[in-house]
Amino acid sequence: MFYLKKNVYIGGKINYVLIMKNISIVFILLLLLISGCQSSNQLKSNEQNKNFIKKGLSQPEKKGYWQQYVYYKMDIDMDVEKHQYKGKQHLLYKNNSPDTLYNVYYHLQWNAFQPGSAMDWRSRTLPDPDRNLDKTIRNLKPDEIGYIKIHSLKQDGNKLNYRVVGTILEVKLNKPILPGASSTFDMEYLAQVPKMVRRSGRDSKEGVDYSIAQWYPKMAEYDRRGWHSDPYLGREFYGVWGDFDVTIHIDKDYVVAATGILQNPENIPDKMNYPTEKNKQIPKGKKLTWHFKAQNVHDFSWAADPDYIHDILKVDDDLTLHFFYLNNNEENIKKWKKLQPKASETMKFYNNFIGKYPYKQYSVIQAGDGGMEYAQLTFVYGNKNFKSLLGTVQHEMAHAWFQFALATNESEYPWMDEGFTVFLQDMANIVVNKAQLANPFERSYSSYIHLMNEGKEEPLSTHSDYYLTNLAYWINAYNKGSLVLSQLGYIMGFDKLQKTLQNYYKNWKMKHPQPEDFFRIAEITSGMNLKWYFNQWINTTHYIDYKIEKVEEKVDEKKTKITLKNIGEMPMPIDLLVVYRDGSNETFNIPLDVMRGNKEKVFNDMPHQTLKIWEWTIPEYQFTIPRSKNFIQSISIDPLGFMADVNQDNNFWTNEKEN
Repeated sequence: MFYLKKNVYIGGKINYVLIMKNISIVFILLLLLISGCQSSNQLKSNEQNKNFIKKGLSQPEKKGYWQQYVYYKMDIDMDVEKHQYKGKQHLLYKNNSPDTLYNVYYHLQWNAFQPGSAMDWRSRTLPDPDRNLDKTIRNLKPDEIGYIKIHSLKQDGNKLNYRVVGTILEVKLNKPILPGASSTFDMEYLAQVPKMVRRSGRDSKEGVDYSIAQWYPKMAEYDRRGWHSDPYLGREFYGVWGDFDVTIHIDKDYVVAATGILQNPENIPDKMNYPTEKNKQIPKGKKLTWHFKAQNVHDFSWAADPDYIHDILKVDDDLTLHFFYLNNNEENIKKWKKLQPKASETMKFYNNFIGKYPYKQYSVIQAGDGGMEYAQLTFVYGNKNFKSLLGTVQHEMAHAWFQFALATNESEYPWMDEGFTVFLQDMANIVVNKAQLANPFERSYSSYIHLMNEGKEEPLSTHSDYYLTNLAYWINAYNKGSLVLSQLGYIMGFDKLQKTLQNYYKNWKMKHPQPEDFFRIAEITSGMNLKWYFNQWINTTHYIDYKIEKVEEKVDEKKTKITLKNIGEMPMPIDLLVVYRDGSNETFNIPLDVMRGNKEKVFNDMPHQTLKIWEWTIPEYQFTIPRSKNFIQSISIDPLGFMADVNQDNNFWTNEKEN
């Protein structure tokens, strides 16, 4: 909770010291300083299909809402010499929609890692190409490219007609899938692991052999807006909720980290640190078999390397953290050991702040080319200093809530994923890392204003693949998306913001929420009409700019009239702080007419005065303070800096400056 401790006039600005009252770890900012034929092995799955169909019949509780269901059973035989694997996939698809499906679509995302692919061309034509893609894909050799080649595909035992278009497999069904019906698809294919280019692949810069993500033929999502069969251009993802049963055969010296729970730890050597209550029975032969199961997820990823150290840390009775990192030098080992208690503390904070992590396990894996979230795990580039490593892990962990529990369509609404994650990461930076910052969200505010000043801002509602620049995408998705929440806290109060996030998680976890679903939760929780805010901040590039226009003394009455002016394009409610020469202060809140309400707390438990509403079409607003002008030391609009005002120089007035 926030408490305004004192006001100090320093060099023309006010330094407000906010201290945290440690009631719980609910919402706290610490020291906030302001300035597809089944194989013989798969025939057994017929009985499993019946069980999973029953599971797929259960509809989400929300009235009128539905979501599709998939059950993947995959068998992967890895050839580490060729960097290829043969795959067999049995997929049960349950159509919970009210529509009859005549086609289905699969994502074949590794087909993007080829010269001349749509991803390659997109990286060439953007004015500010991604440094991980520019000129890299076009230079891949035949044994370095990625691909997924389909050898056979059947629906309910009958061959299907299909065609591959880039990263999409288009399938014409022999038998339409009726509403409420199910169908099975059995597929055989060959895949080649690409050289590490973007997120997944082989032989990363720091020596990890395999970072396997976006790696299997993945059924596209069908929701109330239809099929989502976007080509893979290196941005975001969307997947069908379901269950996975994955078997991986790989050379014995490899340690495998994956989504889900390992089912056969008794077949894995002790040195790989997978505990078991059964007697160890290590099979003979060149390869080991790793068997994982994951329930109620919408993706599956894995990584493998012979030099992984595997540590396990129990967070509480319901959650265990797994860490996989390279045994390549003492400095790396020391850094990853140091990371573990901080990662545990971060998970506990997120559990309390948003809601309990819904799975039993989470893994932090040294893999990939930066930091990237996947189901129940993250890939993290490990060659960073500790502060950077911890920040990356805290960001990726936050994705376990925003995207992997609240599974929004990242392609269409990246801000609901990345933006909300940045907000949560910034909270962890204050609470867990004990960072002392002028504004915990300052990075997002300054990045947004930079983008606007560059003249490259686009509406947040832009599809992630269609941004005209990478700059606009990155700042919008991450930073302006984060401001959706920090400004919402400014509007409704941060206590109501936290309750909004908790209610959002409670109502929409394990589903596919849309923007309007979050908006409605925010309105119900706050008791306010917030459509004006979401419409303008999400769908337009309107900017905010408020000004203290005049401070005039009514001499005979010993009163001071304050005139505020909206010279921007987007209206906002106003918090105003008036500091007097005797060290006292008053806080005022000016609601907007379209809010149909006002926040209860400005600086949490500090008293404030709620003034008459500001009708947003009127450019100026006046009110009077029953104190003489000379008794006023300073006046400031939004002293905490949580409103994305593009010109904060005109938000502050001081007597000294005027005189």
